[in-house]
Amino acid sequence: MWNRLPTWQVFLWWHHFFLLWTTIDGQTRYSIPEELKQGSVVGNIAKDLGLVVSELHRRKLRLTSEAGKQYFSVDLGKGELVVTDRIDREEMCGQKPSCLLPLELVIDNPLQLHRVEIEIQDTNDNSPSFLTKEKVVKIAELVNPGARFPLESAQDPDVGVNSVRSYMLTKNDNFKLTVKNHKDGRKIPELVLEKPLDREKMPVHNLILTAVDGGDPVRSGTSEITVIVLDINDNAPQFEKQVYETNVSEKATPGTEILHVKATDADEGVNGEIEYFFAEQTSDLILSLFAIESSTGTIVVRGNLDHETNSLHRFDITAKDKGNPQMDGHCGIEIKILDINDNNPEIIVTSLTSPVPEDSAVGTVIALISAKDPDSGDNGKVLLNLSPKSPFKLNPSVSNHYSLVTNGRLDREKNAQYRVKISASDSGNPALTSEKIILVELSDVNDNPPIFSKPSYLIYVKENHPPGKILCSVSATDPDAGENAKVSYSILDSKVQDVSVSSYVYINSDNGSIYSMHSFDYEKLKVFQIQVQAKDQGSPSLSSNATVHVFILDQNDNAPARMPRSAKAGHLVTKVTAVDADSGHNAWISYRLAEATDASLFTVNLYTGEVRTKRAVSEQDDSSQRLLIEIKDDGEPIQSSTVTVSIILEDGLHEPILDLRHKAAEPSKKTGRITLYLILSLASVSVLSLVTFLILAVKCIRNSRSSSTCCMRRTDSDDYKNPNRNLQIQLNTDGPIKYVEVLGGDMLSQSQSFRSCMSPMSEYSDFTLIKPSSTTDFKEVISVLDASLPDSTWTFESQQQQHHCPCFYPGPERQCPRCYLPLLRCHGLPLSSEDASLRESGSPGYQGDGPWTLTRAITPGSPTDWRRPQTPLSSLSICTQGR
Repeated sequence: MWNRLPTWQVFLWWHHFFLLWTTIDGQTRYSIPEELKQGSVVGNIAKDLGLVVSELHRRKLRLTSEAGKQYFSVDLGKGELVVTDRIDREEMCGQKPSCLLPLELVIDNPLQLHRVEIEIQDTNDNSPSFLTKEKVVKIAELVNPGARFPLESAQDPDVGVNSVRSYMLTKNDNFKLTVKNHKDGRKIPELVLEKPLDREKMPVHNLILTAVDGGDPVRSGTSEITVIVLDINDNAPQFEKQVYETNVSEKATPGTEILHVKATDADEGVNGEIEYFFAEQTSDLILSLFAIESSTGTIVVRGNLDHETNSLHRFDITAKDKGNPQMDGHCGIEIKILDINDNNPEIIVTSLTSPVPEDSAVGTVIALISAKDPDSGDNGKVLLNLSPKSPFKLNPSVSNHYSLVTNGRLDREKNAQYRVKISASDSGNPALTSEKIILVELSDVNDNPPIFSKPSYLIYVKENHPPGKILCSVSATDPDAGENAKVSYSILDSKVQDVSVSSYVYINSDNGSIYSMHSFDYEKLKVFQIQVQAKDQGSPSLSSNATVHVFILDQNDNAPARMPRSAKAGHLVTKVTAVDADSGHNAWISYRLAEATDASLFTVNLYTGEVRTKRAVSEQDDSSQRLLIEIKDDGEPIQSSTVTVSIILEDGLHEPILDLRHKAAEPSKKTGRITLYLILSLASVSVLSLVTFLILAVKCIRNSRSSSTCCMRRTDSDDYKNPNRNLQIQLNTDGPIKYVEVLGGDMLSQSQSFRSCMSPMSEYSDFTLIKPSSTTDFKEVISVLDASLPDSTWTFESQQQQHHCPCFYPGPERQCPRCYLPLLRCHGLPLSSEDASLRESGSPGYQGDGPWTLTRAITPGSPTDWRRPQTPLSSLSICTQGR
């Protein structure tokens, strides 16, 4: 076809093909001729729409057509719109003057919609044709010249210049051809008689009617016209109108009268009787929709009319008389089908993104939606609405297109799925509506941390329980889904008595069960805290913490407190210590004696919990005493608990040496030889103490003016003067404590001085002098002395002024803020091998190799402090005080 076109027309077509496009109201339009070969390029749609060619594949560009059939596709590699199928304008648009093929270009990530219109231009690919290839026209011989006889119009599917332009008739002597232009644009050929017919000369005339279109090249079609010359009946029926027009509703039922046509005939008799028929070229569609009563000319509805299928019907009616020969007349009929609102609007979801992340920002496009109503006018105008209280809204676009976007915060934990109801209503009267449900799924985002069932947990564990026992189970839930809701448990690292909490307990990361790693001892550890963390598996993961308070419950695993019957008033029997996990005023603890076997014998310190005698023990007191001590905090409301203390009164003096042997043998676990050394050292100390006390007693008898306790000062004594050991006794007073200072030798010879202090209520009649000949011996003697005097308080100190470090927490070890040394022996806890290693290793805060001194405050419950003095020890004081 293209080879037959002139060069300028080919250039014009290609100019339209590549360049003719415009963008109107956000729509891109291309114009192409019909019948293009497959693979022909319509235009570079990526460039025209401002798209990046390299991103077309990733953004999943796709093309949809309302025509139902895909005639085009997009080359994602080049961004070109190409033809994929044969395009027949006449098949798509029929006789419409304008043929537009709408396309929708949908692009994801982000979601975009572009509307493209392809204008299909007509080409002269169809020839004019006649429905009747042979037509017979009967004309009476007496018909006067000038009579007109309508002929059948040729049909050409092409439009514009490519449709029928003219008619031609073969040359003859009696007829000529004229063309009558109908107001609807049709050209109706008419056969005009120029010369009278003579049936006797030529009864039949054979003519050829040719229809020619205006295309290039020209196409044509022919029909054979046979004119039979009849005798007489020289008047044909004549209609009152050449064209009858009427309107009918598309809901008209069969049998409804539409139109009444009328023709008259000047002849009389049978030559004037008229019957009405559809013209011979009437299509089957018209015959199925309409009918005509032959005697009256009434046109009635026969089938179901539909404005949306065909809004206008045109056909011809023929009126024939009954003369011989028959004469006929013709008229045109135009019936417009009036639209009624008989079609519900249609909602079309062009594209839907689901699931949607729950953290999508406001304005995120979820779906592309269009509305369609085949009715016309107001009946075809559609308005879309969303269901109320929905976190979405509709944004109108072009040509009844909408985008469904988010209009609020989405929360999958509250609504995992939204049923978005879209309602469509037209503007008809009455209006018709339709609905469509769009299911929008939400995908989970890790926006919720695990939540513990409790902010804190309280665990009560009996001491001495077997290791591996489950203490409790913590539980946390996460309202998210999938991996975001999978919770794992762990224990945050912290210290309990300077030891990692992980050495005390273990947690199952899957179910939150907490197990003990070993048994607990109430006397060493009463309470500690565990920080448990619950973490989900999201990205990034979220977590939360809970505190677990572990309280160790005391068991009766220690012997009752023993007290000698010789104890005086104020004797320290024992001390009760309570721990409160609260803080501030809520943790202030007070002690009160609630019940006692003998309330006149014992008293409890309100703040320290020390149990002391109120009076001296008598022989009449029961040997077994039971105390019920109430412990309260200072919170609101007040929380309290009680503890029972059993006390056994023993006859006779408590032998420190026996306790010494018993206590020293267990913790030290020395060999037999070390034990022997300790016994010998203790014996020597005991003898030296006895001698000292005897000397003091003699001096006291001679010179003392005090009736209770005395100390004598002697600067010179012949009995103790010798070059190697010079013993001097000096009396000193420190409040209620009386003590003597025993000085021996001079400072340069490293002779030692000893200070003995005796309380007026002291129940011991001996004292001990120690000379630490070596560091090892000194430490061992200290251990022996500590074990031998369990209820005493004593102090070893150098003559230089010492500072004491307080113990702020009832644990076995704390760090002194002044001397940077571990504080040991808090609240009378026994020394361990680890403590000994600390003493031997020293501390970065001290220099020199001088001997260690052990200081234990006289006040009960105060800590023991190890430190290294800056100068060598020149004198050693020993102070003892009975309970």
